[in-house]
Amino acid sequence: MGPPEERIRDLARSLAGLTWRAVAEYTPVVDSLVRGRSGDVLKIERTLDGLLDFCFDPDALGLYKRLCRHYPHIDPAATAAYVAAYQQLWARDWEQPP
Repeated sequence: MGPPEERIRDLARSLAGLTWRAVAEYTPVVDSLVRGRSGDVLKIERTLDGLLDFCFDPDALGLYKRLCRHYPHIDPAATAAYVAAYQQLWARDWEQPP
């Protein structure tokens, strides 16, 4: 085990890699849901739940917002809850660019 600075750098690299992988994995899922105009509530919510953990990243946040903008015509109350969850967890204004 190295010095604390080295462990922190290793942790940051690991988190960056995990985030990159999450964006890579979720991009085709979001694309498919939005382009296909999916009404599959379970799949949409499962995807939003997974993405929420990565919304500190601009690319993940962009995917999250894109899917939330698809969801209001299916379930407006759930969409509002997902926007609120984002704001509570990440304390940012929704309209702020990703």
